[in-house]
Amino acid sequence: MDLAHIVLLIVAGVAAGGINAIAGGGSLITFPSLLATGLPSVAANVTNSISVFPGYVSSVVGSRGDLAGQRHRLVRIVPACVAGSAAGCVLLLVTPARAFELIVPFLVLGAAVTLAFQEHLRGFVGHPHTMSRRRAAVSLQAVVFVGAVYGGYFGAALGIMYVAALALILDEPLNRINALKNVLSAIVGLVTLLVFALFGPVNWVAVLILAPATIVGGYAGARLARRMPSPVLRTIIVMFGTAVGLLLLYRAFI
Repeated sequence: MDLAHIVLLIVAGVAAGGINAIAGGGSLITFPSLLATGLPSVAANVTNSISVFPGYVSSVVGSRGDLAGQRHRLVRIVPACVAGSAAGCVLLLVTPARAFELIVPFLVLGAAVTLAFQEHLRGFVGHPHTMSRRRAAVSLQAVVFVGAVYGGYFGAALGIMYVAALALILDEPLNRINALKNVLSAIVGLVTLLVFALFGPVNWVAVLILAPATIVGGYAGARLARRMPSPVLRTIIVMFGTAVGLLLLYRAFI
């Protein structure tokens, strides 16, 4: 790996760490950067999944103030997150990715639309205040599990999907939902790290370059997100989610 590739990965890591903390989708920067260094697609995907994990951890540290009072909620959903992540990793290692790549753009665009029209959609699915405790609990478990499967399999824009879905079923400010998303993303990242480190074709040199950069970007991004008013944060996530979805759509069909 030459100097130009090293600089590319450092810049991509800082940018991706910040984007993951604020909205999600930073892998759309790091994954192509790894491909540009000459890694095959599967190796790049696996290496990327491991590299961005430290950035998720620093995002959790940076947003820890918005996690106050959410400990019991996290304890209840961690098993679903771990199980879904493991299932997604297995799917990546044993199945072809093409079919999933065709679906992902529509999932990301759907998440952006969901977040943009959150209040209108609550009129159809019900406001969190009107949900029974059982329905809210089941919905939360389902969202966490499905999101984790996606995160273990591919992961790009996982944060956008989690924020959009969680905002429909949790009666919390967007900043607190974003902090919860950071924890879930970190858990997904930890599971993928363990699975891919044992069974995946990881390029550890690239990981050693990318991972520290994502830590810097993740912490800075999380601190910035905490200071943003909810409408501003929502607008940024929606705009970035739409851009990510369109980019993935272009890559899938062109």
